[in-house]
Amino acid sequence: MRMIFGLVLVVGMMLAGAAVFMAKNFIGQQQSAAQREKQLMADTGGLTMVFVVNKAKDYGDPLTKDDVQRIYWPKNALPEGAFEDGELLFPKDAKDPRYVVRQMEKFEPILAVKVTAPGEQAGLNGAIEKGMRAFAIKVDAADFLQPGDRVDIYWTGSSGASGSEITQRIETAVKIIAVDRNAKSTVAAGEIQSRTMTVAATPEQVGRLAQAQATGRLVMSLVGNDSTAASDPTEIKVTTTDINGDKIAAPEAAAPAPEACYVTVRQGGVPTQVPIACTN
Repeated sequence: MRMIFGLVLVVGMMLAGAAVFMAKNFIGQQQSAAQREKQLMADTGGLTMVFVVNKAKDYGDPLTKDDVQRIYWPKNALPEGAFEDGELLFPKDAKDPRYVVRQMEKFEPILAVKVTAPGEQAGLNGAIEKGMRAFAIKVDAADFLQPGDRVDIYWTGSSGASGSEITQRIETAVKIIAVDRNAKSTVAAGEIQSRTMTVAATPEQVGRLAQAQATGRLVMSLVGNDSTAASDPTEIKVTTTDINGDKIAAPEAAAPAPEACYVTVRQGGVPTQVPIACTN
């Protein structure tokens, strides 16, 4: 009897120890999970639900409810103008859809600046500042240029004075507001190609660009984010001579005319000059 009692006591103590160990592990896991969640809240500010596109959308595409979905997004990294409320993105009283004004990739948040108001057509009016004009020019430009970039525009044509070709920067830090949508599958990355791009320009700039387009070729060069690039006053003009060092041969000087000597002879009272050999 005593042996049975002792055996039961030992088994009970083993079970109690196991229960204490399991409870301790469980409490430790719960504390670690709570600490991780607390750290995540501190890093992200919490999570919120935002609307994203579920497939790539191009400029001018309509935006419908089938094109969007909601995902969790960190509040600390929430872009300005993101839609968290479906009633704001798709108002009940809106009869027409929104349209995309900036290209969006799959799972990219929908921002107010990337779509029009409900029923408003996608166009360039919203991209043009007061006093500016939209002007489309055909240029040789790399595929990496996108709306919103600023570019210098270079003109290559014949010089009226010498007839030789020159390249000259005619506009600085002009903003691109639209790019034609050629199929990229046939274009290598960074390849220079002929494209039509629309820029925002003053009426005076439009006049210069129109004249330059009619008399030569235009090329765009991307301007960096350096704030001084937009106000660079340096005049850039390059000729063929600047590139290969060729010089235009000066015309040879004409050989001096041989010296002539004369003697005056009077015949019948009329003076006449007769050439003779010159002597020193």
